[in-house]
Amino acid sequence: MEIALGVERSLSGRAWYWRPYEGRIAAGLSQRLGLPELVGRLMAARGVGLDAAQDFLNPTLRALLPDPSVLLDMDAAAARIADAVARGERVAVYADYDVDGACSGAIMLHALRQWGIAATHYVPDRLAEGYGPNGPAIARLVAAGANLIICVDCGIAAHEALAVAAGQADVVVLDHHKSDGAPPRVVAAVNPNRFDCPSGLRQLCAAGVAFLAVVAIQRELRRRGFFAARPEPDLRLLLDLVALATVCDVVPLVGVNRALVVQGLRVLARRERAGMAALLDLAAARDAPSAHTLGFVLGPRINAGGRIAAPDLGLRLLTEADPITARAMAERLDSVNRERQEVEAGVLASAMRQAEAQREAGHAVLLLHGEGWHPGVVGIVAGRVRERFNRPACVAGIAEGVAKGSGRSVPGFDLGAAVIAARQAGLLLAGGGHAMAAGFTIEARHLPALHALLDEALAPARDLPDMAPMVLDGALTVRGATLDLAQSVAGLGPFGAGHDEPVLALTRARVVKASRVGREGTTIRTFLQGEDGGRLKAVCFRAGDGPLAAALDFPGGALNLCGYLRTEHWQDQVGVGFHILDAARC
Repeated sequence: MEIALGVERSLSGRAWYWRPYEGRIAAGLSQRLGLPELVGRLMAARGVGLDAAQDFLNPTLRALLPDPSVLLDMDAAAARIADAVARGERVAVYADYDVDGACSGAIMLHALRQWGIAATHYVPDRLAEGYGPNGPAIARLVAAGANLIICVDCGIAAHEALAVAAGQADVVVLDHHKSDGAPPRVVAAVNPNRFDCPSGLRQLCAAGVAFLAVVAIQRELRRRGFFAARPEPDLRLLLDLVALATVCDVVPLVGVNRALVVQGLRVLARRERAGMAALLDLAAARDAPSAHTLGFVLGPRINAGGRIAAPDLGLRLLTEADPITARAMAERLDSVNRERQEVEAGVLASAMRQAEAQREAGHAVLLLHGEGWHPGVVGIVAGRVRERFNRPACVAGIAEGVAKGSGRSVPGFDLGAAVIAARQAGLLLAGGGHAMAAGFTIEARHLPALHALLDEALAPARDLPDMAPMVLDGALTVRGATLDLAQSVAGLGPFGAGHDEPVLALTRARVVKASRVGREGTTIRTFLQGEDGGRLKAVCFRAGDGPLAAALDFPGGALNLCGYLRTEHWQDQVGVGFHILDAARC
């Protein structure tokens, strides 16, 4: 890629590059769709061609939702669950404790209850039971009379645990985690990441798989005449749950995932789900919901229950119909989330010190651990370390000689495959995941051996720069940063993994006023002025006290800035603002 604006090292230590694009396609998109030239460029750079442009700008499920039957075992799963509905069997949903698991469980429970089945649920305790199905829990569900157990966002590697149900209850697995061998012996194991699944839907989160499953089940029930004397539920009302999980599980927001999130945000805007409405009210989120709402307002609070409180609190909130009860649950989750932030801050400080030393030692993967580190926050800390050092990072808490950890990777480095290889090598007590995230349990004495294996498996990560380069999508002047342009850019959303929000450069801008705001004073609000006379409000979050902050804190010479051009809503007014990510002196 070509260096952008001559910036080989910015004030935050990054190189800037232009994102490549095909000029002919960009011009064609702008002309055909009547869009600004910059927006055509943004679409072309993201691989959107002329034929796909309409589906990209208006992604619909009619155009993009696949036939659920393309997933291996889906027809068998739909038939068995439809049998349970028709016969009024006792069904239990076994869900993971994170956002994807809570949303997957809520999707399945809502559908079953609308079909007349009073299904129960089970969510394991992160500390006491760990991830996925375990034998004692399965035995308890069977003893309670479950004829059918549906595992969502887990189960694909739980051979021994699910074998406990053999001859007593049937099991259906709806998962998306990597599978390194044959699936467990169950009625159906639906997982687009099974090595033998030909669906091509590997980018679905578990909630996406669960939604396709309820579509397939309802289709099977319709074929059997089940709805001849009862109303057929509108499954589109479940899309807010799918959207929440899709954003929070950091799967690519392309293709069907993009359609699921766009349509799900429309459902969320109606605020008909009591639990989500209560969380939005607590967070004072009054603007139209966005991917940011899902990932930074709702997601952390839903996750908090499974991390350091009641493991099923998020799932119960998402299935609660009574607004008063939902409000009480939401307040509890909000409180727990604040507690989680405090616990996280303590672990993060220690982890960063270890990471600095390991980076200096030349490790490809940062494997950080500490006695008593709370397992509920290690995944979040791993993500923070990954962002800071631009390397795959794993963080583990040790208790009684056993380390439970979580890892986050960077694009191009499959951490899930490396963790599975460690499990196959006999190093781990348990472990798995996918390309960008993984979890593991290991005897603490084997941590050095695990570090060596990960370093070898992901060795090219040693050559990554300490700061990920900034990839710019285009440049404009301060006067050119208009509300119309910001609205056109927003129309390309939702943004997230695999579909990054465009990073734009503001050329030769001067800070004319700056102030520190926020509880810790790390946010800088500025007013910018361009050489063309334009003026623009801007903000830089988590600015800290480094060279970037120093350049923004005081009026001075011209800067090239890069960041996000966004619409801003305040008291029924819509304006335009710039979210600064980096800067370089002109």
